[in-house]
Amino acid sequence: MKPSNAATDPGAASPLGKATDYPNRYAPELLYSIPRQDKRSELGIADDALPFVGEDLWNAYELSWLNTRGKPVVAVGNFRIPADSPNLIESKSFKLYLNSFNQTAFDSIEAVAAILLQDLSAAAGKPIQLALEPLAARPQAAIGIPPGILLDDLDIACTAYQPAPEQLNNEGGPAVEETLFSHLLKSNCLVTGQPDWAMVVIRYRGRPIDRAGLLRYIVSFRNHNEFHEQCVERIFTDILRRCAPESLAVHARYTRRGGLDINPFRSTGEYGPPGNTREIRQ
Repeated sequence: MKPSNAATDPGAASPLGKATDYPNRYAPELLYSIPRQDKRSELGIADDALPFVGEDLWNAYELSWLNTRGKPVVAVGNFRIPADSPNLIESKSFKLYLNSFNQTAFDSIEAVAAILLQDLSAAAGKPIQLALEPLAARPQAAIGIPPGILLDDLDIACTAYQPAPEQLNNEGGPAVEETLFSHLLKSNCLVTGQPDWAMVVIRYRGRPIDRAGLLRYIVSFRNHNEFHEQCVERIFTDILRRCAPESLAVHARYTRRGGLDINPFRSTGEYGPPGNTREIRQ
């Protein structure tokens, strides 16, 4: 595991955005960790007083190794990294690490899972959870949309394309409990500037949130450079501070890159993580 070397340049020693060899023999040293606290400090979040619980769910669709007779095995995997782990794992390093299994022989899928669990927990700095399913077992995937209100049909004007929390406000009226979602979240990779596309889901209980302002706020991330996990924490923190809901959960499902999709979830604790239902673009 390679640690990040600077809060201001989290990709300085990372393979992200650089020409990179693709080792096909097991190479755990490829994993590159980035301390979460660097960006959390920017948001005014203390390491010992996180305002949320949650996880980062990674789905891996390009996972393969050899059995003891040299025959390839292919599988899909999901990895749940707790939000209170000290590190996030840089996505290209995760891809390179998984590719390093391609020409490595293992006795069983359990042996592969044990090594993945060991290495990824070390990179995250806290135990993770994982599940592997060989394609020979015919695993199924669910695609759908969340129950709730789609914001995207609102006829609004947008002028801000960097995070604009001032767009967030409450409406009058009694407390409500509702789920609002949008397909219009787009941000950019902090290192390469490549676009990241996502559906974002906001579930809350409290005074009604102005929906037009919320959609403008979501759109305002369009030219913002930040990792997936950090964007979700910024959205969660801004809504919590500006709208003061009694309960809040923010969940984003980002489209895949390099055979991986990342789906961060943050909650005040009253709402648990949703099921692993793909967004249509994933």
